[in-house]
Amino acid sequence: MMNGVTIGQAAAFVGVTVKTVRHYHKLGLVEEPERDSSGYRRYGSDELLRLVQVRTLATAGVPLAEIGPLLDADADAEQFTTALADVERQLTARIEELTARRDTLHRLADGDRALLPDRAVALLERMSGLGFSPDYVSAQREALVLARVLVPEGYDGFLAQLEHGLDDPEYVDLTRRGREAESWDPDDPRIEELATAMADHYLAHRTLLGNPTSLRAWANASAQYRLINNHRRDQAPMAARLTTLTEAKLRAAGVPIPRQ
Repeated sequence: MMNGVTIGQAAAFVGVTVKTVRHYHKLGLVEEPERDSSGYRRYGSDELLRLVQVRTLATAGVPLAEIGPLLDADADAEQFTTALADVERQLTARIEELTARRDTLHRLADGDRALLPDRAVALLERMSGLGFSPDYVSAQREALVLARVLVPEGYDGFLAQLEHGLDDPEYVDLTRRGREAESWDPDDPRIEELATAMADHYLAHRTLLGNPTSLRAWANASAQYRLINNHRRDQAPMAARLTTLTEAKLRAAGVPIPRQ
């Protein structure tokens, strides 16, 4: 009766492929047994134990290059524990990275949530609930995405401004009037009146203008401000004039608004 098992049997017992066992041999992680009188290599209990140890460590995430020293006789318990703790930290970081990727995939299935934080998505939902048109909400969605990328320092303040605005019935009414007035002629005198009403309301409710940090961030980002404000090429001429007039009145009152 022959002692030991063939490489195929050893691989099957340990739960790896023959190719993997040969790779372990090539790296010096498991010594290749001598051939028996029949010319076959026979794996005994020592080789099988070493194969199990290597496979277990490799499956746990220990790099193959580090397994040999860990299993050598001169690797003390403290060294072994330290190495495993380092592998655990690496695995934890990898798990966090994969979890973040999975969450992004889930958000992709929910449209807006792939590009915007929940706070911004809630604002868009509120706009829809307040009766703003799908086209207006779509334009605001695009502006929110651009602002998040182009002016990250002022983003939280921007969201706070919108939140305060949607909590303010008069602001909501003025915004609706601005949308409804897009059919007006750019020279319509009512545009001046609406711009004055908007500027006066902003000045009377300073939270609508943003906090100091947000204002500074936007004041130093005139190029980004232009990109965000003018991202829709089909903007009605009246809307552009209304924005220009309102901003001019706010600047005259000392509000640091970037120029278009």
